[in-house]
Amino acid sequence: MSDPQQPAQGAEPVETPAPQGAATDTAPPPAGPSTPAPGEVEPPSRWATAFREIVTGNAIISVLAIVLALIVGAVMIAFTDERVQEAAVYFFARPGDTFVAIWESVSGAYVAFFQGSIYNFRRPDFISGIRPLTETLTFATPLIAAGLGVGLTFRVGMFNIGGRGQMLIAASAAGWVAFGFDLPWGIHMIVAVLAGMIGAALWAGIAGLLKARTGAHEVIVTIMLNYVALYLVQWMLRTPGLLQAPGSNNPKTPPMKDTAILPDLLGPQFNLHFGFILAIGATVLVWWILNRSSLGFKFRAVGENPNAARVAGINVKSMYVYAMLISGALIGLAGVSQVLGTVTTGFSSGIDAGIGFDAITVALLGRSTPWGILAAGILFGAFKAGGFSMQAAEGVPIDIVLVVQSLIVLFIAAPPLVRAIFRLPAPGSAPKRPRPIVTKEVEAK
Repeated sequence: MSDPQQPAQGAEPVETPAPQGAATDTAPPPAGPSTPAPGEVEPPSRWATAFREIVTGNAIISVLAIVLALIVGAVMIAFTDERVQEAAVYFFARPGDTFVAIWESVSGAYVAFFQGSIYNFRRPDFISGIRPLTETLTFATPLIAAGLGVGLTFRVGMFNIGGRGQMLIAASAAGWVAFGFDLPWGIHMIVAVLAGMIGAALWAGIAGLLKARTGAHEVIVTIMLNYVALYLVQWMLRTPGLLQAPGSNNPKTPPMKDTAILPDLLGPQFNLHFGFILAIGATVLVWWILNRSSLGFKFRAVGENPNAARVAGINVKSMYVYAMLISGALIGLAGVSQVLGTVTTGFSSGIDAGIGFDAITVALLGRSTPWGILAAGILFGAFKAGGFSMQAAEGVPIDIVLVVQSLIVLFIAAPPLVRAIFRLPAPGSAPKRPRPIVTKEVEAK
């Protein structure tokens, strides 16, 4: 007998109907526009991609560096406060007093910082209350201009740390024109501004020319030029007939003439002057040069890879000279704003006020971008204006403000440290995705 399950020899096989409700087609459904194909992973959404770009960008690192520096500054303010030290003696008996003292010291210091740099709520009217903001912008004016000069050289792959010398040369040239000549109002100011910027540009151009012709490193050259400019200006300030005021033995210039002084923006009751408008214009100009001009394209190409730029036909040596000339002119604008806007009664060799070195910090915080440098300059102007208020109102040492500024530079220079503290992903790292499941079809034989 034959097996009942096997068809008879020579007979056609009989198809068994599938049970009701069973799938007759084993092929997977076609993948639609919103359905991933078999074995593929659904891509992240636009919001997830945007969030990842934000947390891995440079801007968030700058913001978090400021936050970390303010936190460390708060710890230092608490440790140096006398009330906190007195309450800490009996901490285990009454710990609440220590925490209250810490809160009062830190909050009082930062409230005084806000009132000294942004707005003072204790003033009777809005005009007098907004005066701290004008002081912040006044302090920020030379920082913005000098930061633009330093940031421009960063984009070309150079490091201009000769801001002090370039500011001194600019101040000397602009001041000499301002108190030594009689010109009509407006023309006198323009000539003085141009004299200061040209003088600083030529002084910075020495470093660019030496780098282009001899390969001398601009860091060493600009450091040496700082000392040359300092001693040269000191000699001119002690020599009658040059920069020293007539009939005086002090190393100080005569006051600037009224026709050369930068006009006030908000009236004589505020210190904010037209130099801030010049700094804003310089920001727009640098943005246009770097992002909209062929010269800016060459600057960025040389900064990325000078060898590749040379192969592409760019005169790299000329770019070094042009970059230092423009950088010196921008830093010279900072010196001009000091002489013709902030200190108009005569200046000494300390007119730079450390701005040449603070500009490096501003350029680093601003990531060498014009608008970033503008924001960083205003922030550091707020530090300068608010630091004096903290010292006067709460007795906070002004050195703590300098420590906070230094910590900002430290954290910006160490992005992996900031990412590790806040658990941010590294830039360029792909998000973790589940591994796709791959199935194999086995044919029955």
